[in-house]
Amino acid sequence: MDRMLVVIFPNESKAYEGRTALQQLDSEGSISVYAYAVLTKNADGTANVKQGDDVGPIGTLVGTSLGSLIGILGGPVGMAAGAAAGMAAGSAIDVDNARVGADFIDDVQKLLLPPNVALIAEVDEEWTTPVDTRMEAIGGNVFRRALSEVSQTADDEDIAAMKADLAQLKAEHAQAKAERKAKLQENIDQLDSRIQAQLERAKQRRDAAQRKAQAKVESLKAKADAASRKAS
Repeated sequence: MDRMLVVIFPNESKAYEGRTALQQLDSEGSISVYAYAVLTKNADGTANVKQGDDVGPIGTLVGTSLGSLIGILGGPVGMAAGAAAGMAAGSAIDVDNARVGADFIDDVQKLLLPPNVALIAEVDEEWTTPVDTRMEAIGGNVFRRALSEVSQTADDEDIAAMKADLAQLKAEHAQAKAERKAKLQENIDQLDSRIQAQLERAKQRRDAAQRKAQAKVESLKAKADAASRKAS
């Protein structure tokens, strides 16, 4: 399953250990890494982006899901030296292109504060345990979200992506060893709570849209009735 992965580490050195671990997992066949970058936030609000040579120049990320997420997390102040020119301007507010929900971005941003450093990667993984165990051992805090399909509505794609993650976590929980079950269950409970909250927000937006549409119909009907009475 294609996912956006963000791992928050306490410092840059740990983030590069995490990058190496990702590369090893890719080499072992546990996951496939499409692209990655290391993002550091500065006290003045700027961000530095660094990337491995083996996945090409950072400019190639502009317009991709990973590039869009980097732009958002880099913040409106803009990127400092080391980032590709135009990345912040081109994708800083492009949540749709990032193909992850706003709640996911908010959770990452709350933790991505100096001196913490983010390892951001677009990956294909069948199970969460290989990445989680490696990153947790290094001191990383893992955030992940299945990449949604652009063709769906924003609400539907966010919920569908989270439900896909939930189903996979439950399948993994059923096969996990005892020492891993508690952590997986915690992840399941947290994700289920997010899904319920997202469903409620989506319902509220749909209800509001329906009320607005009904009010518009009633207004047009009232105007038509008034015109009819005036004509007669």
